[in-house]
Amino acid sequence: MISRRDFLQVSMAASALYGASGFGNWGRLAAQQKLTQDELLQFDTFGNVSLIHITDIHAQLKPIYFREPEINLGVGDARGQVPHVTGADFRKLYGVNDGSASQYALTYNDFTSLAQTYGRVGGLDRVATVINAIRADRPDAILLDGGDTWHGSYTCYKTEGQDMVNVMNALNPDAMTFHWEFTLGSERVQEIVENLPFAALGQNIFDAEWDEPTELFPPYKMFERGGSKIAVIGQAFPYMPIANPGWMFPEYSFGIRDERMQEMVDEVRALGAEVVVVLSHNGFDVDKKMAGKVTGIDVILSGHTHDALPEPVLVGETIIVASGSNGKFVSRVDLDVRDGRMMGFKHKLIPIFSDVIEPDAQVAALIDEQRAPYLSELTEVIGKSDSLLYRRGNFNGTWDDLICDALIQERDADISMSPGVRWGPSILPGQDITREDIFNVTSMSYGKAYRSEMTGEFIHVIMEDVADNLFNTDPYYQQGGDMVRVGGMGYRIDITKPQGSRISEMTLLKTGELIDPAKTYVVAGWASVNEGTEGPQIWDVVESHIRKQGTVSVAPNNSVTVVGA
Repeated sequence: MISRRDFLQVSMAASALYGASGFGNWGRLAAQQKLTQDELLQFDTFGNVSLIHITDIHAQLKPIYFREPEINLGVGDARGQVPHVTGADFRKLYGVNDGSASQYALTYNDFTSLAQTYGRVGGLDRVATVINAIRADRPDAILLDGGDTWHGSYTCYKTEGQDMVNVMNALNPDAMTFHWEFTLGSERVQEIVENLPFAALGQNIFDAEWDEPTELFPPYKMFERGGSKIAVIGQAFPYMPIANPGWMFPEYSFGIRDERMQEMVDEVRALGAEVVVVLSHNGFDVDKKMAGKVTGIDVILSGHTHDALPEPVLVGETIIVASGSNGKFVSRVDLDVRDGRMMGFKHKLIPIFSDVIEPDAQVAALIDEQRAPYLSELTEVIGKSDSLLYRRGNFNGTWDDLICDALIQERDADISMSPGVRWGPSILPGQDITREDIFNVTSMSYGKAYRSEMTGEFIHVIMEDVADNLFNTDPYYQQGGDMVRVGGMGYRIDITKPQGSRISEMTLLKTGELIDPAKTYVVAGWASVNEGTEGPQIWDVVESHIRKQGTVSVAPNNSVTVVGA
């Protein structure tokens, strides 16, 4: 008798054979070959239940360029495992042809030249077209939003998330979960959530005072689709008060709460759920660990770490689906639910090539309506870039190098620090930099640029703490994004060492001298989680710097030496 896990492994193999590694015919197309919308959307309907997953949109309403990371290191059991595989290794793993559309969408190599061939990606009007096509094929498909939706742009900042709420409501999701949304402040979040026409889920969102679940964020919702009962359990970002300012949402506590997750899985199974789906903002490695600890989860729709994988990852009997970020991909997952359980699946990661997919007219008009009051500010050209500006990678990106340079120059500092956040579109060489582009990589509700004095010893403590958030071998202790970006300082990091021993050879670049633990340095940074931080807004600092430069050129950053990778 074949086991359920064997059934799923057969499904995994079938998914890999469907097109090239689960992303359809577009993955096999040669460079410059004409793509069509029909090819991108082609899907052989399977089973009786369909899930549609989008996540980490970060308020990107319009098409953008977005470069995938060059470096994404895994540690411990995750070392060398997806999603910690990039570039040529990624293409070899998934059978991606060099120069193809899938190389452009999924890896960083030759990004500028391929961008000129394949154009921008994303745009929620194009996402709407894909969702509508899936619903035309499977009318009762469940659309799930993994969070980081109401954050990350000029209009989102100016409207306190209302622009995204209006557009997402038009897409008609069935449920969502949360992370950056809470940095709008708990009062604003409550105001929005109380009026959402769909479920706002978070089994791990608790009342901080009473340490008990909240009514505003139910743990799950039950759906009857395709003749089956499906439970969707929400898992918000667990480390909100660590990674973001806890004073903005003091009423709430979070955490992984995997014991309660098990209770919720058992509860929905007792209510007749034949399929259990976790809509997660844990991050991929945390999801993998949770899948190994909590029994009875069929599907985890993973968010937070912005990974785009053309095949699900199987952990025990749980499949984990990663759908990228910034509106660049939509995942479709068809499930075969029989005899009270999920017996197989078919999956496709659909790239949103915005020059290929026809925009949905109604959503396009709604997007333009949200942007209209701010259009002159959005489109004002501040400067031009001679360099490819991108964010992503464990240690640095050229956007962050530019931000760090701006902080040093504009704030008269020795050293600068920029948070290792993953969101933010790319700018091609020769492209104008508009005010919207600056906000796309700096917009947040606590964006003030501080200037303070720190001892070399304290700087080292900061670097070690952030490194442990990234390189602790236990995924449950990986509580941040990527490594803090630094300007004016170089360092050596050994990712194999324990906390407190990873960072060495910190050097002040302008003098070449080692950082003295007892000496005081002027440090400029932004996105402090401390209440009452003073200083100009980071977008104003960056805009001033770019205006003075006119055309910006970012030199290669060789100031970080990585050991143990």
